[in-house]
Amino acid sequence: MRRTGSLAVFFFLAVLPLKALTLTDATVSLVDIFSPFVDENEGSTSFRSLLIPSGGRAESMGGAFTGLADDISYINYNASASSLLSNSQASVFHNSWIADSNIETLSATTRLGNAGFGAAFSCFYVPFTEYDIFGTRASNGYYTESIACINASYNFLSGYNFKGLALGINLKSAFRGIPDYADDDTGEIITGSGFAQSAIAFMGDIGMMIRFNLAKFYASREPNVRIGFSVQNLGAAITNFGNGICLDDPLPSSVTAGFSYNFIKPITISVDFRQPFALSKDMGYQMFQVGAGIEAQITDFFAAMAGFQLKGANPRFSFGAEFEINKIRVNANYTLDLTSSLNPLNRIGISAKFIMGDGGRAEKMQKIDELYNLGVLYFSRGEYNDAIDVWEQVLELDKRFDPAILGIQSANRMLEMFQKIRDSMFLE
Repeated sequence: MRRTGSLAVFFFLAVLPLKALTLTDATVSLVDIFSPFVDENEGSTSFRSLLIPSGGRAESMGGAFTGLADDISYINYNASASSLLSNSQASVFHNSWIADSNIETLSATTRLGNAGFGAAFSCFYVPFTEYDIFGTRASNGYYTESIACINASYNFLSGYNFKGLALGINLKSAFRGIPDYADDDTGEIITGSGFAQSAIAFMGDIGMMIRFNLAKFYASREPNVRIGFSVQNLGAAITNFGNGICLDDPLPSSVTAGFSYNFIKPITISVDFRQPFALSKDMGYQMFQVGAGIEAQITDFFAAMAGFQLKGANPRFSFGAEFEINKIRVNANYTLDLTSSLNPLNRIGISAKFIMGDGGRAEKMQKIDELYNLGVLYFSRGEYNDAIDVWEQVLELDKRFDPAILGIQSANRMLEMFQKIRDSMFLE
């Protein structure tokens, strides 16, 4: 037994470094593979926390969410989607980033008919500690970047056949807070020194979404194809309060096109293509970014996701799972992020979404279906006037319910035909 235990310990001590070496070698190899995508201008914009994912389902799918945007994470990807969500939602996100940094997000969204509204607040923070030449702590606090956002959108011309054109806008403000630091000579904290180097920014996003059916192999009223476009972080940052206001610090602006396809009911795939740009003339070209994700809806309450994102030469692989209990959807996400380190096990995020109902839309749709089917029954019996009366009630609930519009037209044609037949039976 003693010899067996010694062999086990030897095996553990011998294999563990080998395993770590293998993981490190694999990571280095990945970096080598993607090295042609190095972006020389990466990091030349301010308020970099705008690029850090909040976590949740969107990150689990590799950030390829512009053309999907079907939960509250839309607010960071496509401003138009609040007018398309089935339910009102509130959520809390936690994403453990790198080097003891974290980002926390609170958000909420609701929909009134074809209009959607939302709001979010996120805070990115990193511990800050300053030491003097003797190694004594001089000051401490947190470096922070806080972002507040309000959203509004509308789905124009939404109907039964054409699902509408959704347009939306985000208005955002951000504040970068830097702690006060000590004087190099005296070691005393300089009051207001951190504020002098802090910054504030104002910006906006514009989003668009269209939805339709294509090569659909299951029955559902929800379109299986979505195409989205988004322009993000259009604005300016005000920096250097202590040395006069400066406006030449560009924000990480970008334009993104996204596509999602639900070809069979349990499987959804999504792809994003993002091109960063800067409003500053002094900034050069930035490398494009791509992301892709896949979701498998295993059961009604459980889904698994995986994603890949390439940003510069730094690939990012993500895996996540989402489950629902009593109207609470929880997402756990793991990301192998070579943007941040060569350590293969480096970040985990978690989020909870509270589903707060659909504002009576499902009940309204059920009433519409009942009335429409009653009209079909009247039509089949030749009771065309009664069918028209019922279908007009449908249009009072939804003026763009195309089956009722077509039904009324068909019923009127039948009435006109019978009237012509009756008229022809009388000779002048």
